[in-house]
Amino acid sequence: MASSADAPAAFRAYLRDLQATRATGRATEHSYRPAVRALFEALGGEGAEAVNEPARADYGAPDFIVQRRGVPLGHVECKDIGENLDAAEDSEQLQRYRDALPNLVLTDQLEFRWYAEGERRATARLGRFEGDRFARERDGAQEAQALFEAFLTADAAAVADPSDLARRMAAKTALLRDAVRRILADGENGGGPLRELLASYREVLIGDLGAEQFADLQAQTAAYGLFAARCLHDGPAEAFTRQAAAFAQTTPFLSDVFGRIAGPNADPRLAWIVDDLALLLARADMAAILADFGRRTRREDPVVHFYEDFLAAYDPAMRELRGVYYTPEPVVSYIVRSVDRLLRDRFGLADGLADTARAAGEDGGDAGPRVLILDPAAGTGTFLREAVATVRGTIGAKGLGGAWDGYVGEHLLPRLFGFELLMAPYAVCHLKLAIEIGGENGGFALPPGERLNVFLTNSLEEAHEAAHGPMFAAEIAREARAADAVKRDRPVMVVLGNPPYSGHSANKGKWIRDLLRGKVEGSPADYFSVDGQPLGERNPKWLNDDYVKFIRFAQWRIERTGDGVLGFVTNHSWLDNPTFRGMRRSLMETFDEIRLLDLHGNAK
Repeated sequence: MASSADAPAAFRAYLRDLQATRATGRATEHSYRPAVRALFEALGGEGAEAVNEPARADYGAPDFIVQRRGVPLGHVECKDIGENLDAAEDSEQLQRYRDALPNLVLTDQLEFRWYAEGERRATARLGRFEGDRFARERDGAQEAQALFEAFLTADAAAVADPSDLARRMAAKTALLRDAVRRILADGENGGGPLRELLASYREVLIGDLGAEQFADLQAQTAAYGLFAARCLHDGPAEAFTRQAAAFAQTTPFLSDVFGRIAGPNADPRLAWIVDDLALLLARADMAAILADFGRRTRREDPVVHFYEDFLAAYDPAMRELRGVYYTPEPVVSYIVRSVDRLLRDRFGLADGLADTARAAGEDGGDAGPRVLILDPAAGTGTFLREAVATVRGTIGAKGLGGAWDGYVGEHLLPRLFGFELLMAPYAVCHLKLAIEIGGENGGFALPPGERLNVFLTNSLEEAHEAAHGPMFAAEIAREARAADAVKRDRPVMVVLGNPPYSGHSANKGKWIRDLLRGKVEGSPADYFSVDGQPLGERNPKWLNDDYVKFIRFAQWRIERTGDGVLGFVTNHSWLDNPTFRGMRRSLMETFDEIRLLDLHGNAK
């Protein structure tokens, strides 16, 4: 901040520039920008810079980013002289800025309003134009000087509460999503790389992905890629930047996609928001945020609450559409332990989920591990983490805890799989499992080039044909191929998890519709008929609930293996509702045993 002795001169020079520009008779809002920039830089002191990129403003960016030696201090939104700042303050645009940007000034060049953490903290007016005459406001310069000093010296407190961090991240992620939307909608200046990436997603990952969903996916990639990189950052906090985060992603796929939106060469219309996200995380007290993260305690998993809080603030409608809900840890533990016990008691696998038995192929040769585990709606990895903890407990009980590293690389990673459609939980799932596998004292670390077998994919879409074409992103294609191999070919024995519940399902692809009706080759089970006769229901729409589709997927996957266990949390409507009698008949014909614990939960 410039010394108080220099401030009056800076304001006098500013007002002279404003009056000279106005006197030309041709001034527009943008004509006053050089004067605004000079004022902020003069008051900001050595190293201060007010960066103005007019083209970027069309994509949802404030007019100025004020920074010192490259570190953002705050943002400035400019309106034309005389424009109604009350209306501007109430606008949707400024509400987004106030939600996302903790240090913000709104000005019409003469009045300045300072917002900290979304709340207006101070207002100052230098004067008014009355025709061609300028009337100074009494004490206006002194009040403006105090406002500028507060703005330029505001130091955001380190965030130590997961809910607060989730809320702040959500606001910035929403800004990023909206900027991607605008870039894609701009026919003349739309981002070619983003359009190519969207085309690649549609062809090899999510066939019906729209531009809106793509913008959301990219924004969440940046947010959670940064979050994961910050969690693993072991250098000084001030050294954490988006450039550093680009080289710290947990999978080649995340590295590739993250780099396109947030890497060193990111589109400048997006990079400023990612920089703000990185600064928020750099200033966060990660030791407090991650207290007991990934440890075996009596408390519920904080990362799950973190994601729930994030999604509730970021896009509650998407939470409902995709059926994203929290699974209590006791329920997760019960299901995983039950599956472990059944593998021991009913399948003769002495070590349950930890068993290293090999399956025999049709020719009598080795067909790979017998106990392959899949969570087709992995979310933030709650079920997979519990499976890892159960396996670790079995290994420890056998006195082999010291052999954990070797066991993980040879016997656990090749058997543990997850599918997830939303980028945010996908990234957190990788982080959570890496921490759980490593253990409280570090333990196992993924070798360079290795990855966890959790893939970004839609479980309810048919596996894609081989991808080709010059526009394909190599890592996206590799991600799709790896996921498809599990869907098509791997002999999955255990399917577990908490599939989404949504009667108004967003998963309406042809493959899952056909699978429900027994029209997929080699799988004649038909939930819409009994003994070859249609159900005759006037409105069988509840058979299209997501959880029903995931049960059908799991049934199909285990049928292809030949034996296995399905352990899901589900809605209980299918147990006695007449609409589900075809589903019940099909499951009874497929499985030798069906064990149910009905908690009789009902939202009504």
